[in-house]
Amino acid sequence: MNTHKPKKIYLINPKTPCPGYFGAEVFGHFNFPPAIVIGDLTSVTVAALMSPYFDVTICDEHLTPVDFETDADFVALTGKITQWQRTKELAEAFRQRGKVVIIGGAYASLSHERVRPYCDILIRGEIDEVADGIFSEIAQGNWKDEYIGTVPDLANSPLPRWDLYPYHRIVAGAIQTSKGCPFLCEFCDVIQFLGRKQRHKPVARIIEELDRLYALGLRHTFIVDDNFTAHRRKAKEILAALKEWNEAREGHWMTFGTQLSLDAAKDDELLRMLAQAGLAIVYVGVETPNMESLKGAGKLQNVGFDLVERIQRFVENGMAVNAGMVIGFDNDTKEIFQAQYDFAMRIPVPIFTFGFLNAPDKTPLHDRMRKENRLIEDSSMASSGNPLGTNIIMKNMSQDEAHAGMKWLINNLYSPGAFGRRLINLLEHLGPIRYPFSLRDVKARKIYAEQFFMAHSVMKQMREQSNEDRAVWVDIHKILRQHPELSTIALNVLLIYSQSCYAYRHNGLWDQTLVGQPLVL
Repeated sequence: MNTHKPKKIYLINPKTPCPGYFGAEVFGHFNFPPAIVIGDLTSVTVAALMSPYFDVTICDEHLTPVDFETDADFVALTGKITQWQRTKELAEAFRQRGKVVIIGGAYASLSHERVRPYCDILIRGEIDEVADGIFSEIAQGNWKDEYIGTVPDLANSPLPRWDLYPYHRIVAGAIQTSKGCPFLCEFCDVIQFLGRKQRHKPVARIIEELDRLYALGLRHTFIVDDNFTAHRRKAKEILAALKEWNEAREGHWMTFGTQLSLDAAKDDELLRMLAQAGLAIVYVGVETPNMESLKGAGKLQNVGFDLVERIQRFVENGMAVNAGMVIGFDNDTKEIFQAQYDFAMRIPVPIFTFGFLNAPDKTPLHDRMRKENRLIEDSSMASSGNPLGTNIIMKNMSQDEAHAGMKWLINNLYSPGAFGRRLINLLEHLGPIRYPFSLRDVKARKIYAEQFFMAHSVMKQMREQSNEDRAVWVDIHKILRQHPELSTIALNVLLIYSQSCYAYRHNGLWDQTLVGQPLVL
């Protein structure tokens, strides 16, 4: 009889140093246990690859504190650039305790020169096809200092081990249907990490993953593809399967979110299929209303049409849009802050995620900034997740001017009145909601009731104000009472709004005395 016990590995998803737009630290503000908006797909996928060789324990530091006294034989760390500072701290702490430290993930793959000194074993790239060799060697004690992955077929992707993850404290599960992006945005590192040619997961495997998430009580899932609709034919095949799967849920449906490009809005059939499948929120990299900046950055998929009209088409088809916006392109002058504000207030988009332009390692922008002596090496703020973080020297404004402008923009756009007016614009123009969420779904996670409580508290607080903004929130309350099906969208929007305001306060950006004041730089 084989009595050999597998070695233990402690897999950590490090916490980001600053609360971000899509964190959920705001749950703690309402005295609820820690939560996050989207569960970490990387952790549960890597855990699946490790499981045949190790007894795996997952720690998502956003949800549970790190156990520095773990009896694990190995400590594995994974993460993005915003997690790098914490990754270093944890790696040093565990190596001092005599643990063998493994580091992998997106940042380790693209910035391996920086990561190498902090680990015993460095893993670069996608490891699905070579994981058996890697983890069997590590488990046997004859590992290499470094491993490099391949470009795997997604048909061989493992089923994520959500059972090892604290899934009861996440608002949305996560699936990935494709990897790679065909576009050539100068500032994006997706193609350096995952390639330009999109690879797709078989539909049957996607459905199998959804079945598991649904069985765990999750009713929201984010499709984490970098550009879900880049390959139209494959996207439509997946959407048809999601529609069929969702219609079989007997009234307790799954809603989805994803990332896609504005060019998807020109395809009427695609818009209909997105809505019919249950897409409720789409994250779109709008970046800027400045066409010259879009051209200069190679974001040509956003050029040649009316940005406002394209965004409205998503809304008319029943999808809320979260818009990613960037400031600091070479064609941006100090007037860009007012231009961004004016653009934002014209469209039915309550949520904007603003940040300064950054140049990730290995990107064309990084190479160009270095050649022009405009690269800020080892900028800690650039890797912190703070909206003011950047590792480039802007061409047409000083750092002080940029910081003052961003602070003015954030406070004016996220003031209760301005946000409330954009929310009304969304609710009044939103097309039919196909799959409204029901709190009567007894198998759904308790966290959804907490989310409802927070949204109700925010609404009540806003309606009790004594200024002119109160009328805006009274109108929102009336709309939701008359159209309760819109609550599905409102709940998600209000959660991100509450988290965004929390993050701005934490990062020292919240100053409502700037609201209504002229921008002076």
